Amino acid sequence: MKNYRRLLMYMRPYLGRLGLAVFCIIMASSANLYLPWIIKDMIDKVLTGGNMGTLNLIAISIVIVFAFRGFFYYWQSYLVSYIGQRVVADVREVMFRKFQRMPMAYFDKHQTGETMSYVTNDVAAVQSALVDNLIDLVTESAILIGSIALMLYINWKMTLVTLITVPMVGYAMKIFGRKIKRSGTLIQEKMADITSLLQESISSIRIVKSFVREEYEIQRFSVENNLNFDASMKNAKLTSLLTPTVEFLAAVGVTLIVWYGGYEVIHGAMTPGSLVAFLTYAVNLANPVKRLSRIYGKMQQAMAAIDRIFSVLDMDEPVNDKPDAKTLPKVRGHVAIDNVTFSYDGQHNALENVSFDVKPGQMIAFVGPSGAGKSTIANLIPRFYDVNDGTIKIDGVDIRDVTLKSLREQIGIVPQETLLFSTTVMENIRYGRLDATDDEVIAAAKAANADDFIKNLPNGYQTQIGERGLNLSGGQRQRMAIARAMLKNPQILILDEATSALDTESEKIVQSALDELMRGRTSFVIAHRLSTIFAADQIFVIDKGKICEHGTHQELLKLDGVYSHLYNIQFSNVRD
Repeated sequence: MKNYRRLLMYMRPYLGRLGLAVFCIIMASSANLYLPWIIKDMIDKVLTGGNMGTLNLIAISIVIVFAFRGFFYYWQSYLVSYIGQRVVADVREVMFRKFQRMPMAYFDKHQTGETMSYVTNDVAAVQSALVDNLIDLVTESAILIGSIALMLYINWKMTLVTLITVPMVGYAMKIFGRKIKRSGTLIQEKMADITSLLQESISSIRIVKSFVREEYEIQRFSVENNLNFDASMKNAKLTSLLTPTVEFLAAVGVTLIVWYGGYEVIHGAMTPGSLVAFLTYAVNLANPVKRLSRIYGKMQQAMAAIDRIFSVLDMDEPVNDKPDAKTLPKVRGHVAIDNVTFSYDGQHNALENVSFDVKPGQMIAFVGPSGAGKSTIANLIPRFYDVNDGTIKIDGVDIRDVTLKSLREQIGIVPQETLLFSTTVMENIRYGRLDATDDEVIAAAKAANADDFIKNLPNGYQTQIGERGLNLSGGQRQRMAIARAMLKNPQILILDEATSALDTESEKIVQSALDELMRGRTSFVIAHRLSTIFAADQIFVIDKGKICEHGTHQELLKLDGVYSHLYNIQFSNVRD
């Protein structure tokens, strides 16, 4: 219950409403306890004694009690729902904040759908635990305690006989609870698998259809769906078995009451009305126990989701700000990488003893075979990952000594695959600087050679571009990404194969925009097409995580090494 207590800590801001809600639940529940007492008086005073005044009082009190119950029922339902929804919203926001702070390494290892499942499916289970279960828990507990108190008042000996079954019920709930929690964990994991598969399949629908793999995807989904069904049925089997077990034990208690109570009435030690009232309270006692067993099963299942939530919230954040981290002032763009070694998995080095020094305003290019480590360098400069050994300094300051926000605000990135948001063109470009005016956004678009095609869109800058910008061409998306970077106006730029996926005509337009973007800025260009980096101040050839050659384009050609080999492969057809 440690994590459940942690969850309840989120209710602190709403303790006033919670106290009022509990009071309303208890008051609404107390109305149920009055009805057996009415039955007692009907039998002993009205039916047996013929007391008309008591009958009138009973009739009036029934109306008053149910009006009383309705008033408090409304407020209990409203207040508990408010608290539950607020706590769920708070937990969901805390989880989203956590995911925003998590390092890139987390997202490398976890599917998007799995991450989404934490915020949707698992948090939904929290809502059930706090809203529905809390009302039922307090209601049934109030009825249980009230029934026992009134039973003790009517006949304490019979009450003790009735309570013989309580330890057995508690033991049964404990045994079943453990198994239900384990099966609940499995259900949440299977739901996460379904969400992951669904997200992956829908986001890749063009690939699915181009390879005619609809049936294959349906089969994959069917397998995961059936696994979730099996897990749910195992849980249903346990919860279904728990309730009749508790009911049977409660029936044993009622049987003892019937026999012993009948014995007391026959010998004149108890009135018939008192016995009926006692039996009604005993049933009231059995029903809450039965319902509490169901609530307990549901809460155990919810606990599995709660454990998953806190397992995420407790994850380490290896890339974060030091306690004494300072704000990085506006930089000139001097970047020094000294003996940097880095590994993604802790076993195989992606970079090994890499060193170079870049002066402000220089254009630096990285070339080499796939997997050589080019993108790794680009990922280390903005601290998407932390180096294992060595240092990266900007203007002489170790990037681990400054806040991530102040570091990344001064670095612009144009990736190979541009990701746009499902909003307007204007807002997508403004993402580079949220306080930019419309005129500043348009100026950035013009500088990126994007203004002409944007104006031809159905609603110009207010056109909704759809999910991930798939309604635009690759070149159009890239120019929007360049406009976004221009609006940010960073001193350091990272261009990760920004034109490699474009056709020749689009490449020329985008390259012109990139040239404008790089002017006066320290730029790191990861190049697939060597024609885009001939003018670089320095070209570093990366192979197997090491710098094997460096120099200008002409200097590297004279070395007749790896770069020369790559050049000959790309331009042999041109020379022929």
